[in-house]
Amino acid sequence: MERVLPRAATGTHRIRVLVVDDNAGFRESLLSLLDAGDLVVIGEASSGLQALDLVPALEPDVVLMDVRMPEMDGIEATRVLKQRHPGIGVVALSGHEDQEIVREMLVAGASGYVLKDSDGDDILNAVMLAAAGGAILSPEVTPRVIGELTEALDRERRRARELEAAQEALVERSARRQELIARLSHELRTPVTVILGVAQTLEKSRATPEQETELLARLVARARDLARLVERFELTVDAALTERVDVAEVADRIAANDPRVSLTAETGLPEAHLNRTVALRVLEELVDNALRFSPQATPIQIRVELGSRGIEVRVTDQGGGIGSQDAERIFGPLEQLEHLNVRVHQGAGMGLALARTAARAMDGDVVLESSGPDGSTFLWTIALET
Repeated sequence: MERVLPRAATGTHRIRVLVVDDNAGFRESLLSLLDAGDLVVIGEASSGLQALDLVPALEPDVVLMDVRMPEMDGIEATRVLKQRHPGIGVVALSGHEDQEIVREMLVAGASGYVLKDSDGDDILNAVMLAAAGGAILSPEVTPRVIGELTEALDRERRRARELEAAQEALVERSARRQELIARLSHELRTPVTVILGVAQTLEKSRATPEQETELLARLVARARDLARLVERFELTVDAALTERVDVAEVADRIAANDPRVSLTAETGLPEAHLNRTVALRVLEELVDNALRFSPQATPIQIRVELGSRGIEVRVTDQGGGIGSQDAERIFGPLEQLEHLNVRVHQGAGMGLALARTAARAMDGDVVLESSGPDGSTFLWTIALET
């Protein structure tokens, strides 16, 4: 149900409010409360979709938004509303103190969160603060929400510091790589020039056998110098792009991102020479694939151990399995096997392709080790220095 109410008379600006709630009785109570508080109710809606339809024409200052509604809930409606009309304030109304709901509404863009059983003055105050660009939370939820937001802020700060450190390392490596390329260009020019000059001399001149022997010896020596230079350059580039990495620590970092993921790691594993950022990406893609293709609440296991071919990282899911005929096809770009596993998931189908490509770029590999009705195991093999 949606309703547009008559516009208030012009004069001193009064805060214009759109009331959104699927409970008609509660909407009526809000209309009376807001009217008594000298606020102008310009319309009402019973769902998020109706509210989004009304907002462009009504141009409210504040939307009083219920959280739980049919068709489109308050969280999604707030997210869309703030994207389209960032200047409109949104005050969330709910009968629940659920911290996840509070957090999601605030992240969606709500200016405040007030419980439905709050005092009328609290609701009016929240609307007026939202119209002025401020924010308010019900006292019942404020301490816990602040605590959670503080923890989230600390996590984001740590991530920002890690990203800054990674960026600095990337810039440093890029600078070293450019320096190496410049050095290679300079160092290659000399032997190549000598080789070309000797070859042209042999082609055009009538040298004695002794002179030819000397020229050929110089040619061979310079060619060997060139080969050694290229070999040193390749080794230096490899060293510049990798570092000694604790694979178990990388796995622990990924496992900590989701409570469904557990980690078993062999102690005393040697460090591997990897690009740490790329290694994180490889395992992240494998775990993300496992989570997507497993039923909700089922566990995902990561195992890290030393094998005959190096360090072996296995990711085991609880999905419906992959047919042997598709064991290689799943690693192709844009490949998805939803019809094989009777599952629906989002994604472009690039995860496994990226994981394999990145692993092979670091002298390892990613394969489907086993699969059956009870789940699949992907194996990432990491080569160790010999």
